[in-house]
Amino acid sequence: MISAAAKSGNLAPYLKNTSQAVVSTLKTTTKPVTVATDKIVVPTVPQNKTEFTLNSTLCRGKTSVRYGVSAPFQVRSAHTDVKIPDFSDYRKSSTLDPSKKAETSEASRKTFAYALAASGFVLGTYSAKNVVSTFVTSMAASADVLAMASIEVNLGDIPEGKSVTFKWRGKPLFIRHRNAAEIAKERAVDPASLRDPQHDSERVQQPQWLIVIGVCTHLGCVPIANAGEFGGYYCPCHGSHYDAAGRIRKGPAPLNLEIPPYEFKENNMLLVG
Repeated sequence: MISAAAKSGNLAPYLKNTSQAVVSTLKTTTKPVTVATDKIVVPTVPQNKTEFTLNSTLCRGKTSVRYGVSAPFQVRSAHTDVKIPDFSDYRKSSTLDPSKKAETSEASRKTFAYALAASGFVLGTYSAKNVVSTFVTSMAASADVLAMASIEVNLGDIPEGKSVTFKWRGKPLFIRHRNAAEIAKERAVDPASLRDPQHDSERVQQPQWLIVIGVCTHLGCVPIANAGEFGGYYCPCHGSHYDAAGRIRKGPAPLNLEIPPYEFKENNMLLVG
């Protein structure tokens, strides 16, 4: 109790200030007071927006809708007063009336279109021809290669019974001067007994001269002249034997030796190619 009384002594100034009263000059009355309600402004209560209230505010006329990936959704009234541009000043007089068909103008336009298409086709064809011609010409053999396309051989330098090898178009060329015994032996062979049937007369233009390309028809090896079991040519790579007419007689080769194009010239000259 003593402690509470000591503490309350500190509150005395505050209690003194709050206990003072202020005298009012207003007087009470019992007469009724009239309040003018026409000047009182009552704040409106905000209404909750619903689907119906929002729908009633939308535009009821012609509208256009715009919506895209990067554009917002928009609804706005369509512009019905936009004027369509008139290009009558740039059109032909024969095509101004859409209800009539301009026969003459249509025919002239078709003629011009056909002529233009035909000209383009001719020009394109000529250009394509030049391109193809240039491309093919670039792939053609050069002058030095064409010079080797044919070869002339003096047959007087080849003795009888001998075979001489020349180079023609990068391949070995065998020219054989056959004697009478070889000619008779090869012509006596029955073509029906051969793998690649050919008579000796079909392979030579003159009986004493045999001209063949020295490439084995098996795998492209080069046979040896005057060798083999039949006295003609022998391929040591796989054992193909050819006779003196260049015909395959034994071994894996399927065909006879190839005969190049050739002709005999004057003065005992031979032109191959």
